[in-house]
Amino acid sequence: MAGSALDLENLTAIDVHVHAQYPSDPQNAADRAAQAYFRPAPVPTELDALAAYYRERRIACVLFTVDERLTGRARVPNDDVLAAADRHPDVVIPFASVDPMRGEEALREVDRLLADGRVRGFKLHPQLQQFAPNDRAVYPFYERVQAARLPLIVHTGHSGIGTGMRGGGGVRLKYGNPMLLDDVAVDFPDLPIVLAHPSFPWQEEAISVCLHKPQVYIDLSGWAPKYFPPVLVQYANGQLREKVLFGSDYPLISPDRWMSEFAELPIRDEVRPLIVKQNALRLLRLGEPRR
Repeated sequence: MAGSALDLENLTAIDVHVHAQYPSDPQNAADRAAQAYFRPAPVPTELDALAAYYRERRIACVLFTVDERLTGRARVPNDDVLAAADRHPDVVIPFASVDPMRGEEALREVDRLLADGRVRGFKLHPQLQQFAPNDRAVYPFYERVQAARLPLIVHTGHSGIGTGMRGGGGVRLKYGNPMLLDDVAVDFPDLPIVLAHPSFPWQEEAISVCLHKPQVYIDLSGWAPKYFPPVLVQYANGQLREKVLFGSDYPLISPDRWMSEFAELPIRDEVRPLIVKQNALRLLRLGEPRR
């Protein structure tokens, strides 16, 4: 049964990268390709069942949809994510997604979502939303998120979505270069930015941006930990130990698999709790009074 709020002391971890999505559609080419690429374990996608899954593991989850039209996949509405968080405030931390290239329509949606204070951050996927993160057309969106003092999770690196499809399903990998977000970090120094995923083939660029810009973080979602490049493990264990976050990429990678493989990495004992929970507490300002 859902509790009334996050029990921060009782949580074992915070998964900062969980997708709200409908069951895979075998009629959709992008869904079929993603299933072939990730070969995911069967996990629940219905939102109440998803919350129960995370509650059983004493893990809180940052839950979001992706506002994109490139793949033709049906999208879970932002309001459904917010409603799930209302029903399950003990495990669900709601983020929202808008396509910032939709101009004034997108900005009106952002303003609406921010109005009641329930949204805890935003998610962008430049490759699926087909824009460069440093495009000035996106800056009005960034201005609103920074003013709201909320974090932004942005896909970087390779895209499992579209892999193996003719023409990559229209996904342009260049938009995943984390260096494009260095401009955003300079121009919006008070906007917390999470570089989502190990950023293959630009891993060292991502590390450089994260090391250089105080408000930039890296989440470890989307790759099974046994495939993490050694340089990422090195910096997660050292200079970036307070800026790296546990993320699974559920439902394509389960937290069970992620945790099991993460346990096999040569991460220092004092660093593990930072990555799986403490860094996210600080980034999300959990336990602080809402303004």
